[in-house]
Amino acid sequence: MQTSEELFSKADIARADRPIRLGSLLFTMVEPRPGHAVAYNRWYERDHFYSGCMIGEYTVSGGRYVATKAEKAKRFGSGSMDLSKGSYLALYWILDEHHQDWDAWAVKQVNVLHSTGRMFKERDHIHTSFYNYDAEYNAPGSSMPIELALDRAYGGLAAFIIDLNPGKTGDDLVAFLKARDLPGDVALSGSPLPLDPTSPKDVPVEEKDRAVLVSFSIEDPKSVWEEKYVPLAKAIEDAGIGLIAIASPFIPTIPGTDSYTDQL
Repeated sequence: MQTSEELFSKADIARADRPIRLGSLLFTMVEPRPGHAVAYNRWYERDHFYSGCMIGEYTVSGGRYVATKAEKAKRFGSGSMDLSKGSYLALYWILDEHHQDWDAWAVKQVNVLHSTGRMFKERDHIHTSFYNYDAEYNAPGSSMPIELALDRAYGGLAAFIIDLNPGKTGDDLVAFLKARDLPGDVALSGSPLPLDPTSPKDVPVEEKDRAVLVSFSIEDPKSVWEEKYVPLAKAIEDAGIGLIAIASPFIPTIPGTDSYTDQL
């Protein structure tokens, strides 16, 4: 057995050797209804971020991001999603081999929160889905593990939701991305996992076969959007993998403040 001293003497540790390993993720993009942005932001960061996800067993980490008018102005997509909606994005990493355990807890927990009046009615789920971790992508020279990405103070992230073409899967996206140098310090792609049928009905069931790409940017992703992220999206479509339902930059929220709630 390899000792911790031996294992962590290397910066770049193979996925199979990582004691803490990302297995799946929750991707939830939400729009507060007009007049409710401030209360929504406070409710989510002060209650639901923790009570709905972070206190659950096998949660590795979580992060919150926002798209203001400036980020939304950079968005593009094929038309299958409303580009004006989805101001807030929350991401949660779930420990490998424990997705079903986590999901069973989460469904029970959120139903308890509904029954005790601790949910927030004045918001709409734009895209809320579980994804299986498919692959990690590092920029040349980067040894950043994806498991730490939500804990690092990145300038922001780029999120792509891809409507896969018939016959294409997340594996096709992985093969395409692995053959390229990608923007961002570290990124992941994922394939959809089904929502539990007993989940609250305010979370819509996705009808399309979609994949996700999340790329963490050292700089503000808007500053490299046209140079790096727009060409990547075009290349994905040109390769026949699928259509970009939405591509959007996001920046981190500032916990404990109402920052950005007046800029949505």
